Amino acid sequence: METKYYYEEQLTEAAQALKNGKLVAFPTETVYGLGANALLPEAVKEVFLVKGRPQDNPLIVHVSSFEQMKKYVDNLHPLTEKIVKNFWPGPLTMIFEIKKGALPSIVTGGLSTAAFRMPDNKKTLKVIELAGIPIVGPSANTSGKPSPTTAEHVYHDLHGKITGIIDDGATRIGVESTVIDLSDPKRAPMILRPGAVTKEQLEAVIDGKVAIDQHLIQSTETPKSPGMKYQHYSPDTKVMMVRESDWDNAVKWAKDKQIRVGVIAGPRIAEAVRFDVAAVYMYFDDSVEAATKGLFAGLRGLDEKTLGLDLIFVEVFSEEGLGNAYMNRLKKSAGQKYFEN
Repeated sequence: METKYYYEEQLTEAAQALKNGKLVAFPTETVYGLGANALLPEAVKEVFLVKGRPQDNPLIVHVSSFEQMKKYVDNLHPLTEKIVKNFWPGPLTMIFEIKKGALPSIVTGGLSTAAFRMPDNKKTLKVIELAGIPIVGPSANTSGKPSPTTAEHVYHDLHGKITGIIDDGATRIGVESTVIDLSDPKRAPMILRPGAVTKEQLEAVIDGKVAIDQHLIQSTETPKSPGMKYQHYSPDTKVMMVRESDWDNAVKWAKDKQIRVGVIAGPRIAEAVRFDVAAVYMYFDDSVEAATKGLFAGLRGLDEKTLGLDLIFVEVFSEEGLGNAYMNRLKKSAGQKYFEN
């Protein structure tokens, strides 16, 4: 199969391909998604096959409007409209109980709930609107590997396996959306996966408390949301987190052991260690925003076989605000492992 790129003038063609059951990768403000018609079980099954993703892992359903989502939801949480007004379109996914039989069970992982998102990308919203159907959209990569933040990342993983890719350059945020559980109208919202929409931002809008589910899903469990597995987003090269105070010791240890190591960090750290390591991927500045945008690209870049790395050291950030999303992805890519001297 020849995988083609779709540009602005070809969005109608991309929409028709999706409607007909083909797989088309699409851009969002977070990462690139692998799109398929959410109403066609065979098309959705192909998503799992192409990604190598377990079918117990539910998929996020992408819509072009709140009205489109309401066709499938059984009972809206009383805070829904307030949340939608403030955060849609945007990097926020909401989980609801759905009408019986409204979506194929392969979309929901056999659960009575489904996750919905309206992405903040004009090309993708136009394609969903033109297709007239909701589309599933897990990250457009090989399952378990770092998510794609450019069309080239998608092509690297999936060329020859999917019909096409809607190219819109690099994504703006760089990690997947925040997921909140609103399936029980009588309970407060709960964050199942942190993202760019933070607990603090949600609480300010709803004028109430938002819980955070800290449970890490093991391989034998069925998650309610994507991205809840214990280990995920992992390159083939081993990843290790390095605390602020441990960089000198970590680099010295690698040199003493003759371990070929790469570093992913902001300029402050990257410039200090660059002559003592085999490769460096440097964030564009030292902020958590730059780190979040660059993490997956860095993991992919340093995982190239031509570099021959044995280990990748990655900078950590405080787990607050956007740092929660960054550290959530980094911890899973590292299998929860920090450098320990």
